Amino acid sequence: MGAIKAARAFTGRPKIAKVEGAYHGLYDYAEVSQTAKPESWGKKDKPTSVPVAHGIPAKALSDVVVIPFNDIERARAILDANKDEIACVLLDLMPHRVGLRPAEADFVEFLREWTTKDDALLVLDKVITFRSTYGGAQGWYNIAPDLTAMGKMIGGGFPVGAIAGRKEVMEVMNPLADKVLFPHSGTFSANPVTMTAGLVSMIDFDEEAIDQVNALATRAIDGINEAIAETGIKACVTGGGSVFRVHLKEHPPHNYREAYTTPEENARLVVLLDHLFDEGFLMINTCAAVMATSLRNTEIDALVAALKGGFAKIK
Repeated sequence: MGAIKAARAFTGRPKIAKVEGAYHGLYDYAEVSQTAKPESWGKKDKPTSVPVAHGIPAKALSDVVVIPFNDIERARAILDANKDEIACVLLDLMPHRVGLRPAEADFVEFLREWTTKDDALLVLDKVITFRSTYGGAQGWYNIAPDLTAMGKMIGGGFPVGAIAGRKEVMEVMNPLADKVLFPHSGTFSANPVTMTAGLVSMIDFDEEAIDQVNALATRAIDGINEAIAETGIKACVTGGGSVFRVHLKEHPPHNYREAYTTPEENARLVVLLDHLFDEGFLMINTCAAVMATSLRNTEIDALVAALKGGFAKIK
């Protein structure tokens, strides 16, 4: 929310663009189309701005431009049609709801080039992917965003959010400026407990720890792929860094519409998750996982074995 408001204050423009299906929080504009369904999501060439909560004003929906993930030509046409009105393009480099697959490099580079040319801002949501490398998931790409939104792990387990970016953009929030374009304060701002926990977490957030959790994820993904091959089930696994997701689909999805789970897939997923629970593993409803430094190969191998058993049960 703060990054979007800062982008509007800096550019003086009303609209934002975001990837179809991507989750960026509870803000009216940020949450548009994160739960779109086949009967509501519209055409590929022009995805519909679909509300999540009832009562969202139509004006809010019209100010959100929805683009398909990893589709340069369709995204270009949609963005060009709203040229000069877009304050920012909001991008998660590996959006969970879109399939938890890293964005293709040429798609990311296109968005960086387009926003620069149009005098809009590129805003990266690294709430989840900050943990991917020592500099966050943007380390996978040869780009620098105008603003970055962060959260979760930088709070050391406490609720937290933070915005970083180019000095001239961040200036809109400067409380000492002659004219503050985006006054910014809140009940939870600079909470001392959160700041203390976050500082300790960031001190421990070193390259050795990142390499450790990333290696665990690689071991899990390799093991899951072997289990898929050995059981012959139609499934795949996506992810990057220390995060991965199991799909009950034959091929890894490239976008939200491909990642969307059918009723049949959901039914099979329930069987798999129930099996994992019986084996001692509590997974979220998408069958995604995040590695922790407390884990060792023993736990990873046990998870892979449990998944293999679940695959065999479904098959």
